[in-house]
Amino acid sequence: MTQFTMWDILRNLLLATEWTIVLFLVAIIGGGLLGLGILMLRISSIRAIRIGARWFIELIQGTPLLLQLFLVFFGLALFGMNVPAWLAAGVGMVIWTAAFLAEIWRGCVEAIAKGQWEASASLGMRRIEQMRHVIMPQALRIAIPPTVGFSVQVLKGTALTSIIGFVELTKAGTAVANATYKPFLVFALVGLIYFLLCWPLSQGSRMLERRLNAPHRN
Repeated sequence: MTQFTMWDILRNLLLATEWTIVLFLVAIIGGGLLGLGILMLRISSIRAIRIGARWFIELIQGTPLLLQLFLVFFGLALFGMNVPAWLAAGVGMVIWTAAFLAEIWRGCVEAIAKGQWEASASLGMRRIEQMRHVIMPQALRIAIPPTVGFSVQVLKGTALTSIIGFVELTKAGTAVANATYKPFLVFALVGLIYFLLCWPLSQGSRMLERRLNAPHRN
């Protein structure tokens, strides 16, 4: 029987942590770009586009992330597409993150006073110019704290991708626990690593909220 030292356990968990961080970055960057596109559709002047974007957001927000991962992983296989676990995990996390970020950012855009829209319109700006030069710079300041705060949820959400076979921290923890017969120690270390990853983000969100004083700025 192979004996695992404390360092062996910790090393395997840290190696898997790299994939958790990679998946988190894919979700945040990909979800941010997709979420920005959905945001533009959500605040479009065309009602049908606004409704379509709103339905998409409500569909994603109204269903569990785990179900969405299953649909991406197993659903595409029904059409003959062999989807590897890492790709399904990335796609699922990007879509889920985008829906929430789009709605967070919509609230930030709508927090900007209507006078800003009217003033920029009086200068002859088109809608896209209003967004670029007037609305987005102010909305970005408001959006930073909730975006950083939501990133904690994204990081913790990566644990669900272990269900479809993506080897991240939780999946590696399960494998190490089965091999060492030390589940309490292993999952205590897994929890500690998640805490060390999430805690700086939580603190950063609070610090930015205080520094930007977001609730009182327009």
